[in-house]
Parts: sequence; structure tokens; C-alpha cells
Amino acid sequence: MATLLGSLSAAASSVAPPGRRTGVVGFRGASAIASSTGGMGAKVGGGGEKLVWVWTESKQVMNAAVERGWSTFIFPGDQRALSDEWSSIALINPLSLQESDIYDRENKKVASYYEISSPQQLEKLQPDVGGDAHVVINLQEGWQVIPAENIVAAFQGSSKAVLAIASSSNEAQVFLEALEQGLGGVVLKVEEVHQILKLKEYFDRALEVKNALRLSKATVTEIRAVGMGDRVCVDLCSIMLPGEGLLVGSFARGLFLVHSECLESNYIASRPFRVNAGPVHAYVAVPGGKTCYLSELHAGMEVIVVDQRGSQRVAIVGRVKVESRPLILVQAKEDPDDGHSYGIFLQNAETVGLVPPHEDEHCGTAIPVTSLKVGDSVLLRMQGGARHTGIEIQEFILEK
Repeated sequence: MATLLGSLSAAASSVAPPGRRTGVVGFRGASAIASSTGGMGAKVGGGGEKLVWVWTESKQVMNAAVERGWSTFIFPGDQRALSDEWSSIALINPLSLQESDIYDRENKKVASYYEISSPQQLEKLQPDVGGDAHVVINLQEGWQVIPAENIVAAFQGSSKAVLAIASSSNEAQVFLEALEQGLGGVVLKVEEVHQILKLKEYFDRALEVKNALRLSKATVTEIRAVGMGDRVCVDLCSIMLPGEGLLVGSFARGLFLVHSECLESNYIASRPFRVNAGPVHAYVAVPGGKTCYLSELHAGMEVIVVDQRGSQRVAIVGRVKVESRPLILVQAKEDPDDGHSYGIFLQNAETVGLVPPHEDEHCGTAIPVTSLKVGDSVLLRMQGGARHTGIEIQEFILEK
């Protein structure tokens, strides 16, 4: 294996300035990657992409990867027969690892390969050495997060990319999220199909949060105190900004945007990580276009944080608190002349609020439920009502 000080070659996209955290991965606009690698990148959203290469001896893993758009495979030099066999049954882009370099089928060098097992080797990995090829690194097991972050920092602003070998989808996520921007890509070295599926789900979630949700304006038609109930406070591992909250409702067909407790109050200190979301029976939006009951949330699960304009991101639940509190029922209609009504129960407290449309500037970013009046406008997420285990299905349903 060549030393790190040898002919280090690397290439990839530059690191873009960090934007609002998505909780999934900081994708960067790097159209140069796909063109410079013959389409070996995994596109996400509007042009942003990370490279995903696969290293496996399993035909099932190969098929699963190709079906999900990942067609670049690394074969050690002694696996030429396997490379030829798979090329005859699937449209793949085979790469050959020969000692410390990786070549394409035209014998053009596309990457250099390095084993990194010491801080000294890592320190020598700099973007100003080498030519136009990518860099593939194999980091020592148990020593990955800090090296990945150091590489992201060192290669910031460079036109070269670094791909890290990952032995699982979880490991790949660590590399793709290092310092929010992440490495240029990953080489998923696995023999289990489910690792391919999990990584694809991860990319799908990232694509989902890049698309704004359509929120509808609804008019409050009823506000009524109903007595005590078990309400759920959802504490996230992320800070929420004014205008952000969770989508919650008694019916999956219409979820209210419930504001976080990030706003200053005379009654209690700001808790920008918390949403006082509603009682245990209510639905809450989670990634993948799904819902779950507030009673099902627990530490480590993911939810969708949404703002007034429909921008969404994924956040991790850090804690859930269920306590008995006085509740009020809020009913709203998108069209006052329509028979469809949408409801939500919320704790009767000044720190709990619903989000008005962003164009209603006089309402600010939240209307406390204690100040809510019939005729006020609030935001709803309209969607299909029928659900099975949180997944939308096409069937007749009547809820009231």
C-alpha cells in the first residue's frame, strides 16, 4: 500500500457554506461530480449529490444497489472474473482496485486508496497533493468521527473529494454528516441487502426534507374547554426557531402546526427544544410521509419540524413527557362552507400556540391558545385520512 505521502490523488466537489441543518445530511450542489465520474454519484434534491460506491461479493447486494440507482462497484484486482460476470447481467460501472489505485474499465485512474490508522497519516491527507482523481480512505475501526471531521475541514473549498469506506449504513451516515457538510461520499462495503435498503431510505429522507410541504389556511370555528387529559411534551435534540413546530392533529387528514416553546414569555423560561404537542391519542408527522401517535414517540425517534412556509427538517426526539393537564378542543375548517372540520386538543396554557399563515403579520409567529378566537386563521397540513400503521392508504374512512 502506498504511503500517504506518496502520489495522493483526489477529486470531488467543493464544500458549500452550511445552510439550515436538516438533521439528515448537508448536501452540497456538486454537479461536477456526476460529470467527472461518469454518473457515479447519488443525486439528492436539486442537483446536490454524494457519491455512493459499493464493494461487495454478493449478487443480491449488487442487484439491490443497481435497482436503487447505485451502479458503481469496486472489485479488487483478483476479482476480475466477478466484475466481468456482473457486467454481463447488469449495467454497472466496475472499478478495479490495484494496490493503492482504483481504475475504471478504460484503465483510467479515478481514485487513490489509503489505509489510515494513525494521526500522522491523517495529517498528511491534504488537498494540495496529487492530481484529479478521487481519494478513498479506509479508517481504523473505532476511530472514525474525528478523522472524518478533520478531512471535511481540510478539504473545504477544494475541488477534490474524499470517500470513506463504511461497513454499515449507520457508519455511512456518520461520514455523510461529519461537520454537517460530510465527506464527498461513501464506499459501502457490505454483504447484506438490508444495509443497501437502509442507506437508500436515508437518502430518501434527505430528499424529502428539501421539498417544502404545502400548508393550508384554516379558520377556527370552535374553542372549548373539555377537562383533563394526558398531554405529551415532545423535547427534541434540536433548537427550534420562531415559526417552527410539529404537525399534530386528532385526524391524520388535517394536522395543525403547533408552535414550539421557543418564544419568550412572562410565565416561563423559553424552551426552544420543546413542543407541547397535545394528548396521547393525537397523530404527529414523522419522516417518510408517515404519522404515529404521540403516545408512541420515544427517545431516538425522528419527527418532522416544519415552519410557517412549509420548510421541513428532521429532528431527533430526546425525551417525551406525559402529564395530566386541562385541555381545550380547537376545531377549524379550510372552507367555512365545507362540512369537513379538523380538530386538535391542546393544553390550556399560555405557552401553547398554533401557527398562523406567514402573511398574517399582525399575528406574529404563534397565537397562544389562551388568546385564540373563532375566526382566527391557523395553518393545517391536509393529507389523506386513511392510515394503516402510520402509512397512508387508499380506502374509505369516516372520522369525527
